Amino acid sequence: MTGGFAKDPLAPLAELPGVAEAAQEAREALGRAHRHRSNLRGWPQNAAEAALRAARASSVLDGGALQLSGDGAPDPVLAGALRVAEAVEGGATALVGVWQRAPLQALARLHALAAADLADDERLGRPRTDPEVGARLALLADILTGGTRVPAPVLAAVVHGELLTLAPFGTADGVVARAASRLVTITTGLDPHGLGVPEVYWMRQSGDYAAAARGFSSGTADGLTAWILLTCRALHAGAREALSIAQAGLSS
Repeated sequence: MTGGFAKDPLAPLAELPGVAEAAQEAREALGRAHRHRSNLRGWPQNAAEAALRAARASSVLDGGALQLSGDGAPDPVLAGALRVAEAVEGGATALVGVWQRAPLQALARLHALAAADLADDERLGRPRTDPEVGARLALLADILTGGTRVPAPVLAAVVHGELLTLAPFGTADGVVARAASRLVTITTGLDPHGLGVPEVYWMRQSGDYAAAARGFSSGTADGLTAWILLTCRALHAGAREALSIAQAGLSS
């Protein structure tokens, strides 16, 4: 993560080429989705569908299944992603409140849900003991609790990229990272009901997603720019997905 700035450590990221414009376009697209007439009152049902699609796509990105098997037995990665989605769905859950007060506690809960079928009980919700992991998570918590004023899409990109590439838990880190990004968009008011589904874009562009994540990890200006712009494109595409859900809701 970029550091060493006295005031807002993320401020330089908002000034990277094309970032401000892409962030504004993502915001406007999500605003249109929220103003769709199906979402004025029927948003809880649409948020539930968005959460389901997000969970399935996030599962695939972590090597899990897209849907339940024929006998109804869930893939462990998909099962974890579905539990996480339920905990975040709609933006009015207890976990959302915890995220705003104590983001590391919320991350621990996300991991416990995501990795329940993948890790031993004593590892659930516990980051790796590497000192670098602890330091970077502490910095992330500081940023999330008032340490930055960058546009929400930029913050979502940084939180997502940091957790994805740091892999603090060693299992289900991708599912956790994407859920944390979703929590940022909800709590900042960018997507307060969680109607967008950027996860579908990342799943469909999985090669670009992996390459951009490596660029983020490199810490170079080009790498950071590419990751943030990819995030903004995903948020924009996720807004289109939200509109399709809303339109289907009117037709049902």
